[in-house]
Amino acid sequence: MEHPLVKQFNDYRSRMNEKITEADNLIIKRIFNLDTNAYQPGALDVRSKELIGLTCSLVLRCDDCVKYHLGKCHEVGLSTAEVHEAMGVATLIGGTIVIPHLRRAFEYWDALHA
Repeated sequence: MEHPLVKQFNDYRSRMNEKITEADNLIIKRIFNLDTNAYQPGALDVRSKELIGLTCSLVLRCDDCVKYHLGKCHEVGLSTAEVHEAMGVATLIGGTIVIPHLRRAFEYWDALHA
């Protein structure tokens, strides 16, 4: 059973993505497509790309993006140690202002494993 924190995020994201898709806006469709394709295997594997996405999201302080990438990190089988190390690098680069987002990231990672 999905943890309530994870369920709430996934339900909201799905519902709003449907609404965005229904708008049938070419620019938005292209951005969504580019985002999807950027995380496909290439010179870097998917696991590496998800860790990059996670660290960038933490540095940019986007909680929704952090949750999304944590979910993907979980899906592709990254270990807690790998995720924590990446989040440590993000906090180093982003500075102490990242710490509130780091707290929520730890909470969400735990929820993914509940």
